[in-house]
Amino acid sequence: MSFVAAADGTPIHYTVSGRPDGEPLLLLQGLGADSRGWIRQRRAVSGTYRCIYVDNRGVGKSGQPPGPYDLEVMADDAVRVLDDLGVERAHVMGASMGGVLTQIIGVRQPDRVRSMVLACTACRHHPWRLELLEEWREVAANDGMAGLSQVAARWLVGPRMLRRLRTTIDLVAPLALNVPAESFVAQVDAILALSDDVRFELAEVTCPTLVIVGSQDVLTPVGDSEELAAFVPGAELAVVGGGAHGFMVEQGAAFNRTVVDFLGRASAASTTRV
Repeated sequence: MSFVAAADGTPIHYTVSGRPDGEPLLLLQGLGADSRGWIRQRRAVSGTYRCIYVDNRGVGKSGQPPGPYDLEVMADDAVRVLDDLGVERAHVMGASMGGVLTQIIGVRQPDRVRSMVLACTACRHHPWRLELLEEWREVAANDGMAGLSQVAARWLVGPRMLRRLRTTIDLVAPLALNVPAESFVAQVDAILALSDDVRFELAEVTCPTLVIVGSQDVLTPVGDSEELAAFVPGAELAVVGGGAHGFMVEQGAAFNRTVVDFLGRASAASTTRV
């Protein structure tokens, strides 16, 4: 079990697995989720990469300081993990809020990033999504995470899965329920406070970038990924059929194939440039 102290002293938990001599791959999860959210990716990437799984502040085994949180600070938390491991540059894969953290790292500290995978994420706020997050914030604060899971499920899991496969919900729900309501609220506050400034800085990104989204994602729809891919020079866009916001679980095999193929090509391109 490994920890590094953030700038404000908050302990940030991380685990390392995979090939000790592999290229580093930093994985960042989304709102309310800890590193267990990558459960279906671990086997797919561990045979090739040195995988670094981070629990964002407020979730998992990381510290849970009082909120509100700040996404710029959370991105710095992740970079401190790389510093603690002596890693100069890593592939960075982020899902949802973790995708925003990945964008911030890619823009603010491009020398630390070999490539980016931006999964089910966006580069700006929409009024309807701000209203939704504010609603989730109130539900979590007043009714706890158990109440929120009932409200949020249809936004996270595809309709067919929601109707037919309770197994998927059983996998996803504990990842959300495990976070204290106060920490969830603090992370929501960080998202709500984010300006759109980083969106226009994405044009300066030079590393290989994959933007990947599920075709049935209603929380960060395909249009968000299309916009994001348009901002990042040379970015690839992949749409996984039948996947909703939790598509790395729902459609894990298709997600993994696409990501592993991209990372392989990004690694080859990096080696060629060197």
